[in-house]
Amino acid sequence: MLMPKKVKFRKMQKGNMNGKAYRGSEISYGEYGLKAMEPGWISSRQIEAARVAITRHAKRGCKLWIRIFPDKPITKKPAETRMGKGKGNLEYWVAVVTPGRILYEVAGVTEDIANEAFRRASYKLPVATKVVKREA
Repeated sequence: MLMPKKVKFRKMQKGNMNGKAYRGSEISYGEYGLKAMEPGWISSRQIEAARVAITRHAKRGCKLWIRIFPDKPITKKPAETRMGKGKGNLEYWVAVVTPGRILYEVAGVTEDIANEAFRRASYKLPVATKVVKREA
């Protein structure tokens, strides 16, 4: 599971996801990419599940790049706990994704295999996505 080795602060505020992604919105490494079309939080478990789906379908013939990293801690208070007594304990890590962000890239596979692998990965993710191709 992806998570930071060390963080400056243990807990973080919610923040907002306004606007589009300008950084990380171009295909940099591979030939095909999976692009987010709506804002959301993608947990480290979901990132890993989508990665497994892509590598299983593409077998060993592809090079895969994960372009997002879960660096935001999400906390939760236990069930049936009274209000107050501070912020809850850290539960999991998420990557904040805005529309236009490239999530994954692959190289070394045909367009059909890349499309199908990304289609399977998109089922594991909580945001709407589309497959994009590198402009030559």
